[in-house]
Amino acid sequence: MANREDFSHALLLFCSLGIFFLQTEAAVKMYQFNIQLRNVSRLCHAKPIVTVNGMFPGPTVYAREGDRVLVNVTNYAQYNMSIHWHGLKQYRNGWADGPAYITQCPIKTGNSYVYDINITGQRGTLWWHAHIFWLRATVYGAIVIMPKQRTPFPFPQPDREDNILLGEWWNNDVEEVVRQGNKLGLPPNMSDAHTINGKPGPLFPCSEKHTFVMEVEQRKTYLLRIVNAALNDELFFAIAGHNLTVVEIDAVYTKPFTTHAILIAPGQTTNVLVQANQVPSRYFMAARAFMDAPLSIDNKTAAAILQYKGIPNTVVPILPQLPAPNDTAFALSYNAKLRSLNSPQFPANVPLKVDRHLFYTAGLGMNSCPTCLNGTRLTASLNNITFVMPQVGLLQAHYFSIKGVFTTDFPDRPPLAFNYTSAPLTANLGTVLGTRLSKIAFNSTVELVLQDTNLLTVESHPFHLHGYNFFVVGTGVGNFNTSKDPAKFNLVDPPERNTVGVPTGGWTAIRFRADNPGVWFMHCHLELHTSWGLKTAFVVENGKGADQSILPPPKDLPSC
Repeated sequence: MANREDFSHALLLFCSLGIFFLQTEAAVKMYQFNIQLRNVSRLCHAKPIVTVNGMFPGPTVYAREGDRVLVNVTNYAQYNMSIHWHGLKQYRNGWADGPAYITQCPIKTGNSYVYDINITGQRGTLWWHAHIFWLRATVYGAIVIMPKQRTPFPFPQPDREDNILLGEWWNNDVEEVVRQGNKLGLPPNMSDAHTINGKPGPLFPCSEKHTFVMEVEQRKTYLLRIVNAALNDELFFAIAGHNLTVVEIDAVYTKPFTTHAILIAPGQTTNVLVQANQVPSRYFMAARAFMDAPLSIDNKTAAAILQYKGIPNTVVPILPQLPAPNDTAFALSYNAKLRSLNSPQFPANVPLKVDRHLFYTAGLGMNSCPTCLNGTRLTASLNNITFVMPQVGLLQAHYFSIKGVFTTDFPDRPPLAFNYTSAPLTANLGTVLGTRLSKIAFNSTVELVLQDTNLLTVESHPFHLHGYNFFVVGTGVGNFNTSKDPAKFNLVDPPERNTVGVPTGGWTAIRFRADNPGVWFMHCHLELHTSWGLKTAFVVENGKGADQSILPPPKDLPSC
């Protein structure tokens, strides 16, 4: 690992889509790299996949709080492409956020686009990924933002840092898998394996050479930067014989607590400290899906090895005790322990007065589909609205006042109140299609309650809000009670995140201040659900100040 003081001087190469940057104290310089198809061998055979700089996962972007990062992406793959910088706030600069047809048109094959990013007021672990179709299955990597010079971590300094990226692997072209599912009107096939740093580990056939190994020295402390890049699975993660001390989530410091396992939803990041204080040996790191809904469980376990220095590879690793795949009690207990650090240096500025109360119901449904083999197609909705992707970037349409692209009449509440989490309902309750957004006044405070429903089935939904962090002030199982539940909100040190899991058959309440003008996507980070329409966007109006308006678009903004 490079020394922390060297990060702001390092040449950082990024993208076989094509990405890069060189960050020094004196200047920002740019180099060109490309997005391409590359053969990558996993499990029992090789196949061509879309990669960044020929790497799977892609390279880590290192920066420091206050840096300006330029990433030049050139697309040589056969798919249109865009890259989202997940968790970066992109103040006034949605043009660099990346979701296709939301803040930009995608980068067409043979074309380039420069993401110009200023990292302000953030430090910690985030990540980047493709934000079009299901291509983030292979196009993703970590973002590591170091604190400002001479600013220590608010926890014991680790001896070394390592990135742990949890993901999925398909033996077939994931886009073809999706097309086959759409033809049937059914969910696509599950992944063939879970992965740790792109490798499934020795619990799979034909995978002897595809195991990530992390060597450690006894009595040293390691900071693991863990990212869940999986498309469709919340994951448990543990290391046999070793405790994990959680110190950060979604690039926000937390009150430290120790646990034998963590739960991490797609889109989330978690930093943990691990002490190499056990008998020198080989220990499995393992990740397995959490699913407490009455659905098929993807119980494939990915494994990597934590190996003490000097221990031969012939020693059989010890397996960790992961929670059961449907261990709801552990999931709720773990999430309840997450608290913002809320120190004088890193305060939790929770909005105490709310200007706008929103209540969104998330549900699954089934629509008629004459072209599907089954005659029906699964769908998803927020407040009974299934989002229709536009053919023009929403931010561009908003900035240039292009009419007919979207409306701003997304309802603050569902059109029909019912017993959201009772016995399964088979109707869609009048689900409609539309590109309907919600307009939010600049600098207003928003409280949003996300409620799971039992339309077809209850299921957990990890929601991600672009352009913002938010405070998770409350969560519960069952229907949100407007007269009782707000009294139990944590308004002192709630966890601050950019992605939150709505529990199966339950609700989550978040608060944020709308101080970042632009068009900001909000969607379920289960790729299956977002592709079915479980998404919307906020149009945050400009403020009156000179620095409270959307910046002009860059000259190389891709066209549709």
